[in-house]
This record gives sequence, structure tokens and C-alpha cells, in this order.
Amino acid sequence: MSKDRLAAFMDAVLAIIMTILVLELPKPDPVTFEGVFALRDTYMTYALSFFWLGTMWVNLHNEWHHIKIINTRIVWLGILLLFVTSWIPYSMSVVALDNMNRVAQVLYGMSVLLVTFANLALSVALYRCHYDFDECDSPRHKWLLKVKYIPDIIIKLIGMALSAFVYPPAMVYSVLLAMLWMFVPVEKIYDAKHKG
Repeated sequence: MSKDRLAAFMDAVLAIIMTILVLELPKPDPVTFEGVFALRDTYMTYALSFFWLGTMWVNLHNEWHHIKIINTRIVWLGILLLFVTSWIPYSMSVVALDNMNRVAQVLYGMSVLLVTFANLALSVALYRCHYDFDECDSPRHKWLLKVKYIPDIIIKLIGMALSAFVYPPAMVYSVLLAMLWMFVPVEKIYDAKHKG
């Protein structure tokens, strides 16, 4: 299978998943400004989910840009990523029913973490496909994985724990914080620190 065919398929499925998010939003009852305002937490969760998936798509696009060939492992990791991502609209709709429900927030957190782990596995496989196997163990690659993904996962795990035991909406806020972390240009920071 060509890289372009898999990338186009993944783009199409992600676009559908992002569209389904809006279909999962409850309608205000009554349809008044107060009814709309009462759904503000739901709208925030929707916007966050949409932009988090959009950030994931941008990062995937950047990773795929340098890839010339793909292997079967990448194809199946891409399918796995799409599968776990397809749970985001469902878990978001459960949160939309009751933003203060611990179980709903933990379900959303589990969905987000599954996407994160699948995305990490695909990222490592793409890197290994693009570079020599030995370069995957290079100091730069190890540093990038450590600095980019470990804080992202820790933020989400802390958010899920806080949601389960302290403050249910903490999961949504942790996803926002983790998404903002993804905008930190860690690759450029590493390259600037190790110039020459």
C-alpha cells in the first residue's frame, strides 16, 4: 500500500470522527439563551475534543511528510489509531450528559489515553521506517520522546486521577493542558541546544 493512500484514508476517517463530535451535542431545552448557556461545559468539551483531534492530525501530517515508504506495521497501527479515536465522540457524548460525573470523565480520559498511546506507537513506527533502526536509539530521538510524550501522558494520567477522586472536570482541563504542551517546539529546542 502506498503512503498516500493510507494518509488519505486516515484523513478521511479523522474528518468523519471530528464531524460526528458535533452530532453528539445535546440540544438546548428550552431553546433560549439560558438553555444554550446551561450547555457551556458541553460546548467546551466539544471544542476541546475537536481541536485536540485537529492537533493530532497536524502532528500526523508533519510526521508523514518525510516518510517515503510504509510497512504493514504502520498500516495496522494507523488502523488501531483510527479505532481508538472513533471512541472519542462516544465518550464525549457521555460527558455531555453530566460533566460532573466521575465515571463519564474517566471514560473520556481512558479514550484520550488510548488515542495517545496509539499515536505514540505510530509515531515510533514512522520514525523507525524513515530512519535506520540504530537512529531510533539516538540521543535526539530518545530526548524527543521523553520531552514530548512523557509529560503529555503524565498530564493526562494526573487529570484522570483528579477526575476519579477529586474534581470530575479535571480530565477535560488536563486534555487542554496536554494539547497546549504539544505546541511547544521541542524539536527546535533540542536542535538549538545541540548545534554544532
